[in-house]
Amino acid sequence: MQAAEPELTAFEADLALIADAALRGGEIAMSYFGRKPDVWMKPGDSPVTQADIAVDTYLRETLRAARPDYGWLSEETVDTPDRLETERLFVVDPIDGTRAFIDKRDTWCVSIAVVEKGRPLAGVLACPAKAEFYSAALGGGAFLDGRGLSIRETDASPSIAGPKTMVDAARERFPDLRTVPYIPSLAYRLAMVAAGRIDATFVKPRSHDWDLAAADLILTEAGGGIRAREGGSPFYGGVSPQHGSLVAGGPYLLDRLSDILIRQDA
Repeated sequence: MQAAEPELTAFEADLALIADAALRGGEIAMSYFGRKPDVWMKPGDSPVTQADIAVDTYLRETLRAARPDYGWLSEETVDTPDRLETERLFVVDPIDGTRAFIDKRDTWCVSIAVVEKGRPLAGVLACPAKAEFYSAALGGGAFLDGRGLSIRETDASPSIAGPKTMVDAARERFPDLRTVPYIPSLAYRLAMVAAGRIDATFVKPRSHDWDLAAADLILTEAGGGIRAREGGSPFYGGVSPQHGSLVAGGPYLLDRLSDILIRQDA
């Protein structure tokens, strides 16, 4: 008699759901990639394409049908207060790095997280133009294409990405730091820290839950984290999805770079 398959935990079930959805969302996005999709500007001079809308529509219909009691927060869906009444929440960016997508560069991804009480429980980044897939569930580790991830810690010449003013301030503490060329997708930049490709990144004010939540969990499960100006981790799913200055990296660099956030905002 065949042994019964082990039952998935709630985190694992949600991870499996959003992983499948993100991969399909990536396929939809790739059907537009490099083919001059329609582009228009949103308030705040931020671009959106028909690919963003097509992926967002697919993800919203698929995920909400599977978990009708979960809330919904997406960059490309009008936010409504009913999400504040739900215990769990999907936090979605159908294409994080839209400018890169428009410019036919490969640094963009489909980002999906499940959030509860302000913290992500499961998160995925599907990066189809780079043939990469990042995933994490709370307490279960972080993975890139099935390979476990671990941050890189260095105290000699760390590679640090982010706004020039913040990186220049970090040079006072790390004179030999290496700067990182601009990475248009914030979620992917955080995943690069989780994968040990860069050591840390600053995040300028006015990033949003959908830019951060999935990558935050991947980074945390890889041994790193994100720190806000106030000293704690970002809270997701609150009334406002917007955040102030942040820094991401391993514990050593977080302890030595966090004060720059205060100085920059002073």
